[in-house]
Amino acid sequence: MKSLKTTFKAAVAALAIIGTTGLVPAHADEQYFPLQSYRVGPYAAGGTGFFGGFIDYLNLINSRDGGVNGVKLTWDECETQYEVERGVECYERQKSHPNAAAWNPLSVGIAYAMIDRITGDKVPLITVNHGRTDSTDGRVFPYVFPLLLNPYSETSGIVNYLASKEGGVDKLKGKKIVVLYHGSPYGKETIPIYELLAQKYGFTVQQIEVPHPGNEQQSQWLTIRRAKPDYVVLRGWGVMNPVALKTAAKVGFPASKIVGNVWSNSEEDVIPAGEAAIGYTAITTQASGEQYPVVQEIVKTLYDQGKGNLEDKKRIGSVYHNLGIVNGILNVEAIRTAQEKFGKRTLTGDEVRWGFEHLKLDEAKVAALGAKDLFHSINVTWDNHEGDGYVTFQQWDGKKWNVVSDWIAPDWKLLRPIIEKSSEAYAKEKGIKLRTAADAEGTATTN
Repeated sequence: MKSLKTTFKAAVAALAIIGTTGLVPAHADEQYFPLQSYRVGPYAAGGTGFFGGFIDYLNLINSRDGGVNGVKLTWDECETQYEVERGVECYERQKSHPNAAAWNPLSVGIAYAMIDRITGDKVPLITVNHGRTDSTDGRVFPYVFPLLLNPYSETSGIVNYLASKEGGVDKLKGKKIVVLYHGSPYGKETIPIYELLAQKYGFTVQQIEVPHPGNEQQSQWLTIRRAKPDYVVLRGWGVMNPVALKTAAKVGFPASKIVGNVWSNSEEDVIPAGEAAIGYTAITTQASGEQYPVVQEIVKTLYDQGKGNLEDKKRIGSVYHNLGIVNGILNVEAIRTAQEKFGKRTLTGDEVRWGFEHLKLDEAKVAALGAKDLFHSINVTWDNHEGDGYVTFQQWDGKKWNVVSDWIAPDWKLLRPIIEKSSEAYAKEKGIKLRTAADAEGTATTN
């Protein structure tokens, strides 16, 4: 299957709502992934990298292993341009295909719009590194999985990292932090948790919005210059990020005092900013680089044979491409886990949900998958759909990212009660009965 190519941007835009790419016929020995991708528009760098990596990993499993225990992986793409309406229309079209394993839209807005739909259809929704924070609570959201990192655990990880730079959380008292956030549901998700952590640790926080897509930020950075913060947290996306770094340099704010969130951590965020990005640090759940065995296998098996999904081979090993590979690992291993219970065959969406709720990849297993040091680990349970939330931090030296911290865990003792309060309020509003462990085991049944 061929992905949409960016050289056909005009055609893609025209067909974004009326067609998908190469929908394959369903067979009993195939497992299907509907991909609501975005390869055009202001966020195309993220979409092409992530979905390119995801597809590369699915292709690797098919080419090298013949699928997952003999079950071939299939997919098609429907162009969303990162727009909610298009994403929903893609969903309505693609859901008619049987054997769907999971949805992976890589969009907060599209994911929010899909929650009720996928719950009714009983097919998992994967929101790796993003999504509703309270969807971490599997008691309320059985089919939503914010794997690796949710917005609140990300925020806790960033604050813990800043504390480590200052010499401990007690040293945060009296510090001033500005959060510059994308004007979207994604960007606004962390407003309350920054306020809470500021109260807990005694720092002051000022949160400033940048309207979508973020091409103009002069007034925001003049406000920051007047505020004279100790740190700026950049919670951006797409073109907003390099514009932020360049504008910061113009007003004299040093990149070394800016810490990017997980969607402000890619090569596409720093390279366009040039020298203004040198010294900039960002959080990540997976490292960049192509030295990892799984990436090398993809190069050998696919790219050396002219079968890779990326148009630009220079993006192999980039942040977004590696995230797509990691996301592929998580999806494939959830299928493999579910097959151990339900049989080595095509699975229902509900059975794949069970696989995600039992997805346990410790550091030894990650290494066995060829991903040692690419990402840390994951331990998903029926009631914790994120997995542990380990993050690390990388700094841009003008040519590449360099890891500058150990793996850092969020403050779960603080976060879990907040998550449960929010999810329980949602459950009450929607009339949802909280699941138990027995419910989680009993939902998916063997054919």
